[in-house]
Amino acid sequence: MAFFESEIVQEEAKRLFTDYQQLMQLGSEYGKFDREGKKKFIDTMEELMQRYRVFMKRFELSEDFQAKMTVEQLRTQLGQFGITPEQMFEQMNQTLTRMKTELEQDSR
Repeated sequence: MAFFESEIVQEEAKRLFTDYQQLMQLGSEYGKFDREGKKKFIDTMEELMQRYRVFMKRFELSEDFQAKMTVEQLRTQLGQFGITPEQMFEQMNQTLTRMKTELEQDSR
C-alpha cells in the first residue's frame, strides 16, 4: 500500500490540518485571553507541534516515493526562506518558550 493510501496517514493528516486551522483562528484572539486561556493555548500548540513532528518523521522514514517527494518539497519550500524543517521546528519552539516566559512575567 502506498503511504498516502493508508487510512491512518489520511486521518492524521486531516486531523492535523483541521486542528491547526482551528488553533490559528483561535490564536487571533490570543491577546484577549486570560492567563489560563493563554496557558491552554500554548500547551495545545506544543502538543500540535509534537504531533506534526512525528507525522513528518513518518514521511522521512517511509520508503514510499511520494512520501520522500513530499519531504523534498517541504525542504525546497522552506529552503526558499533560508531555513530547514529542523530550523522551522526550532523557531516554533523558541516562539512558544518566549510566550511562556511572557506569561510567567505577566503573572508576577
